[in-house]
Amino acid sequence: MRVIFAFAIMMFALAVPALAQSDDTPWRASVTGQIEAFRAGDGAKALTFAGEVFRTQFEGKPEAFYAAIAASGYSAIVESRSHSFGEFNKVSDTSVLQVVEFVGPDQSLYEAMYQLADEPGEGWRVIGVALKKQAGIAV
Repeated sequence: MRVIFAFAIMMFALAVPALAQSDDTPWRASVTGQIEAFRAGDGAKALTFAGEVFRTQFEGKPEAFYAAIAASGYSAIVESRSHSFGEFNKVSDTSVLQVVEFVGPDQSLYEAMYQLADEPGEGWRVIGVALKKQAGIAV
């Protein structure tokens, strides 16, 4: 009986941080959705995760959005092999800064600072990204 109780407590203790993380970071789904859309070459889907300014600017021209992102020095994201989430800073109830780490197509490492806004009726949307190359390569 003690073993079952201890196992149940251990499983609960492992599940609580995972639940808390997903509850505290709902914007990560938007970041991942946009990254996966870029990797798939789907400008229309990538644009749905962008902030209102981008959606308005590129309305009806999702391929132009995709091309603009790739040509603006963000090819490390567009062509990335993988990504993982780092620290975040919830600036307000509707604004967050999220660090995302990338392995580029040539195994180079990159770090991006995503700025997201919780837009009414839309949810969390990407409103800006600052990307920098890191020292080293992925193994």
